[in-house]
Amino acid sequence: MYNFVRIFKALGQPTRLKIIKLLAEKELCVCELEFILNLTQSAVSQHLRVLKEVGLVLERREGQWVFYSLDLEALVNQIQEFPLFLKEDLAQIGALALEREKLSYLEINPIASCRPRRFTANKTSLKSDAPEAG
Repeated sequence: MYNFVRIFKALGQPTRLKIIKLLAEKELCVCELEFILNLTQSAVSQHLRVLKEVGLVLERREGQWVFYSLDLEALVNQIQEFPLFLKEDLAQIGALALEREKLSYLEINPIASCRPRRFTANKTSLKSDAPEAG
């Protein structure tokens, strides 16, 4: 799940999405991206670093030049894995244990989500702030 967060965060930034599209068209060096995007060298390098860290951009050295290209195969693999993540049983995703518990609670107490509430210190059980009937 963490990798999806990183990839969507990287692609969610408009300049990085532009860079991805440009690199899908043609292999480019930093100075070409600077010119096209009207950004500083450091800004372009920072965006490329983020895209490389999530595995979407490849670099190739040629003498003193470094050329960047889109790793289309990596991007396609990540996109294809996302629907599988959505179909995966919630119980199998450890990072969603608390959310799974709350969802189970709502299945038993459907109106509970509509009442003002607070969480206990361990944040695993719900307590309503509404006065109890009786």
